[in-house]
Amino acid sequence: MTSLHELPSRHRDGGVGVTSVCSAHPLVIEAAALEALAGDGLLLVEATSNQVDQYGGYTGMRPADFAALVHEIVDRVGLPRERVVLGGDHLGPQRWRDLGPEEAMDRADVLVTAYVRAGFTKIHLDCSEACAGDPVPLPGTLVAERAARLARAAEKAAVELGRPAELCYVIGTEVPVPGGARETIESLTPTTPDAARATVAEHRAAFAEAGVADAWQRVIALVVQPGVEFDHVRVFDYAPEAARNLSAVVTEYPGLVFEAHSTDYQTRDALARLVRDHWAVLKVGPGLTFALREALFALAAIEDELVPEGDRSRLVDELEAAMLADPVWWAGYYDGDPGEQRLARRYSYSDRSRYYWPQPAVAAAVDRLFHNLDTAGIPLPMLSQHLPDQYRRVRTGELSTSARALVIDHVRDVLRDYAYACGKVTA
Repeated sequence: MTSLHELPSRHRDGGVGVTSVCSAHPLVIEAAALEALAGDGLLLVEATSNQVDQYGGYTGMRPADFAALVHEIVDRVGLPRERVVLGGDHLGPQRWRDLGPEEAMDRADVLVTAYVRAGFTKIHLDCSEACAGDPVPLPGTLVAERAARLARAAEKAAVELGRPAELCYVIGTEVPVPGGARETIESLTPTTPDAARATVAEHRAAFAEAGVADAWQRVIALVVQPGVEFDHVRVFDYAPEAARNLSAVVTEYPGLVFEAHSTDYQTRDALARLVRDHWAVLKVGPGLTFALREALFALAAIEDELVPEGDRSRLVDELEAAMLADPVWWAGYYDGDPGEQRLARRYSYSDRSRYYWPQPAVAAAVDRLFHNLDTAGIPLPMLSQHLPDQYRRVRTGELSTSARALVIDHVRDVLRDYAYACGKVTA
């Protein structure tokens, strides 16, 4: 498969899917690049509109900066750029929903244009959240009208670059909240078949009305809720029988597959069943940084045993201090008493700690942790205690004991489940 445009036909011919890596962390992106290289597959990396926008987002990166980061990493590991697809996730007015709809949509036009100009070719149009003064809930026709407006902006930018045929689109109004659930989820219902059909019909009509009917031919995926999600302490596992009628809907649209958001923490078999049932794009983000945090905490525990107290990185303490000093990214998510909040900051499935790894003090602690352990050397019995899967690969010669390599490999353990589920998607 040379591009995502082929995904619907390849899925129908062979049941393949593709993993969408939704993370801006360099170690996660490197793990994904190495996994793609090992499997001869496409690497699909997506930036969300809250991570990366024309003003810098929470990462401080604009779309061109994110593209440069991904390209630097893939060049370093030896993955050809032609096997890399950049995607923009949840592109719409959400970042500015406190503004009126016209001002928010004007900014969303600029956002989508910046993504296309930076080389992003998979564009998820998400106008599902209401802006100030909007009716709640938003009518589906209005959501589709706004999505088509953004498609028009994307097409204009692509034409100016001479590359309109490279763009592909994802639509869908039943999407999880960007950044993860804000509260405990009590129940979860899959999208109804009629709602899925209505979304397709409304968007098709809106694209035609907006003068971008040609772009409709490059809509490859529809986001619907298969009944998978996670909150802070619980995972809703995929139940194929509950989504059977919804799964059948996609067969009515030969050019489409389903895209599943929030597939983090699903079992390997559940991921494979999702692909079998036509969720051919599996998005994962917090599950990868959760694995990153697991590995770093494990290495910090090893460091406590090997390194004198005054020389330690104090990584866990530095992360906690950063989260307490700037609670904006977790305070609205983690309820309970101080002890419960402390546990959530460290171990929640929602993984709000992922917002803090770029902070200078935390990043410096990671660097010191790696240096300390590479200098001291990690005894194999201790590695077995804290990272048993990586221990086995070290024993067989597949993996070095470099601290950085151990962390990346632990993240790849998550990606290996996705690669299994998606099958071999070759370039």
